[in-house]
Amino acid sequence: MAAIGLQDLRKSFGATEVIKSLSLTIDDGEFVALVGPSGCGKSTLLRIIAGLEPESGGKVSIGGQLVNGMTPRERNIAMVFQSYALYPHMTVRQNISFNLELSRVPRQRAAAEVARVADLLQISGLLDRRPAQLSGGQRQRVAMGRAMVRDPDVFLFDEPLSNLDAQLRIQMRGEMKRLHQKVRRTSVYVTHDQIEAMTLADRIVVLNSGRIEQHGRPMELYERPANLFVATFIGSPAMNLLKAVAKREGHALSACLADGSELPLALGLPVETGRELVLGLRPEHLAQASDEGGQLSGPVLLVEPTGAQTHVTFGFRDSELTAVVDGAAPVTGGTFNATVLPDQIHVFDQATGTRL
Repeated sequence: MAAIGLQDLRKSFGATEVIKSLSLTIDDGEFVALVGPSGCGKSTLLRIIAGLEPESGGKVSIGGQLVNGMTPRERNIAMVFQSYALYPHMTVRQNISFNLELSRVPRQRAAAEVARVADLLQISGLLDRRPAQLSGGQRQRVAMGRAMVRDPDVFLFDEPLSNLDAQLRIQMRGEMKRLHQKVRRTSVYVTHDQIEAMTLADRIVVLNSGRIEQHGRPMELYERPANLFVATFIGSPAMNLLKAVAKREGHALSACLADGSELPLALGLPVETGRELVLGLRPEHLAQASDEGGQLSGPVLLVEPTGAQTHVTFGFRDSELTAVVDGAAPVTGGTFNATVLPDQIHVFDQATGTRL
């Protein structure tokens, strides 16, 4: 069992507190992605779990054992870095087997382990090459092989795909997901790419200024963000935001926008007349409407075809909104008209930013 437990974890660099009383449990075999803006503390948190950075306070446990003060080797973790960190003068075989040699694993057993990992990563034909003879994706596989051959309890990934080009990142992302489904080892993955997090992780942890804003399954965060920070961080293109004031008439609830127009809201929201709101509208939920049927209308500012979809940015009063429409649907004329269903509108309190 290799569950990870973080209890009241804190980290300061001088007077700057970068991890603030953070508690989190990662289940055995779970793949968890840490996401957040630059400087939110995600890489520092990963290094603390690895034992590469001492915590300022709190407890870290792996497999139920307190590991504060233990070295990375004593924690039986393996880390895959952004930079691959391969030895250029060694072959792929030597790079993968290096840690086994340090641990004095018998040569025959080490050779069998290298062959097993190379077969799993589909790099058996590259074992006699040196890193300079490999592509970026192949180098990343070698770096992963060097981590896997130690048979660690926990894998830690620090933005391992960020150096790859877009097409190769998508390919490696799929390979990493298939690999995790095979080995089912506890994995913690730091990334600034929320699409990576959504596609790879069993659970996403959103960090902001050293604190956890929300954690949950990818679609939970997408469908029910806890606050405005999570709402705007998860989803691409980012969620549109509009200020409004609540208006309740009997059982009907609506949001009054700055121009006097109203958008109907889902029934059952705990909102009374006069409450100041922020409405969150996913671009993919803004449906293109006819000239007469649009709830939200404004001049087209930018049209970005992406193939199957088209991203349309249009003006609405003092704001700019983005809609994602079918790539086959032509965006014509100087005005874009959109509609949105009441149950697709995310409603937040304007003062606190929390979801209502």
